[in-house]
Amino acid sequence: MLKKISRLFVIKTRWEAFLIIYALALGAMERGTHYLEQYPGWGGYLLMAACSGAVFLAGAKILDCLKYEKAEKEARKAIPEKF
Repeated sequence: MLKKISRLFVIKTRWEAFLIIYALALGAMERGTHYLEQYPGWGGYLLMAACSGAVFLAGAKILDCLKYEKAEKEARKAIPEKF
């Protein structure tokens, strides 16, 4: 039962990945607007840029991991197990 529940938290397709990245971007931009209110001027803009940059890095990592997992799965299919 625990294994079935844990599968809900695994990103399996690019569509799911894009939805997760979109949600991260919404949260980051919301946080960035709060930074602009708290720190007017260059400080707020730099913090907002850091928030959006973090989403770019996280999104790239998520998409790369999906590509790697797909390639690994195909490689395992190509090599028959001896045991």
